Amino acid sequence: MKTIKTIIMALIFGIFFFQSASMYAQDPMKAAHNVYRKVLLENDKVRVMEVVFAPGATAAMHSHPNHTVYVVDGGKIEITEKGKKAMAMDIKAGTAIYIPAVSHMAKNTGMTTLKLIVTEMKPAKK
Repeated sequence: MKTIKTIIMALIFGIFFFQSASMYAQDPMKAAHNVYRKVLLENDKVRVMEVVFAPGATAAMHSHPNHTVYVVDGGKIEITEKGKKAMAMDIKAGTAIYIPAVSHMAKNTGMTTLKLIVTEMKPAKK
């Protein structure tokens, strides 16, 4: 009986651990740390991040709440939303884009380094 109880507790812990790890891995600062370089500002309202994509660089699948992207240095990027086909875009410097909450991955398909400022909106606290 003690062995069964130990096995059940281990399974429960394992399920909790792996669910937490997969949710945590969706954070772009962790999942795509190769392009999400640093947090410029974070408070209870927003998180502002610097993103730098070298040519050919890929940001692994990650998630954002509602967010904006300001293009500092433009170029070609391919965005693949979870469960959808890839979408190629040529984004120009000085462009600001609003994107609803999403899980996606991205790849710099051009020959120039893309530099972006991503601002995530945090839900209002009650």
